[in-house]
Amino acid sequence: MNWKVSTRAALPLIFLGAPGTGKGTQSIKISRLLGIPHISTGNIFRENVLEGTPLGMLAKTSMDRGELVSDEIVNGMVRERLLQSDCSSGFLLDGYPRTVAQAQTLKQILASRGQQDPVVVNMKVSYDLIVERLSSRRTCPKCHAVYNLKTKTPAADLVCDLDQTALVQRSDDREDAIRERLIAYELLTAPLIEFYRKDGRLVQLDGEQRPEKITEDLSKLLAAV
Repeated sequence: MNWKVSTRAALPLIFLGAPGTGKGTQSIKISRLLGIPHISTGNIFRENVLEGTPLGMLAKTSMDRGELVSDEIVNGMVRERLLQSDCSSGFLLDGYPRTVAQAQTLKQILASRGQQDPVVVNMKVSYDLIVERLSSRRTCPKCHAVYNLKTKTPAADLVCDLDQTALVQRSDDREDAIRERLIAYELLTAPLIEFYRKDGRLVQLDGEQRPEKITEDLSKLLAAV
């Protein structure tokens, strides 16, 4: 590592990683460990739509038309979320930024708040392993509990432990759908990773380790910076 983070300033963190890398799980663990909010763009979207905010209504209109939500709307939602008081001592972003344009806007947002550039952790997992992980997922259509045929098996074969409903495989957890999602992720995120690598703020982390070991490595990394 060739950069340092001032302990006197709030610490913005970004977790990058393709679907199935475990970044969501690690984001929750690390945000609790540091006592900072875990900000998921998915949650921000849902909250804005449910609350009927102006940005939420614009996003809903785009989604109802089958269109991608514009960077302007996404950036606006993130900007408003970062203005909340719980972000003053740092925060962890999960799912944002997704593009270089969004990363540049985030840089401007942080500068306007007097905060430093983020530390960016990229969770690296081979695409073959991601396909294996995600294609092994099974979901209960009744209570939405999620199982994994390799790591979190139900007590009875393909039946939910909670309500004994037959488990199903979601359409986006089929191998062909997963590989399409990974191609889209690669196209969007490869330039973003290069952007932060050139900025000297990127740390690569082996996401193929045991979850406990990943959390341990992350804790050591953050203690060092």
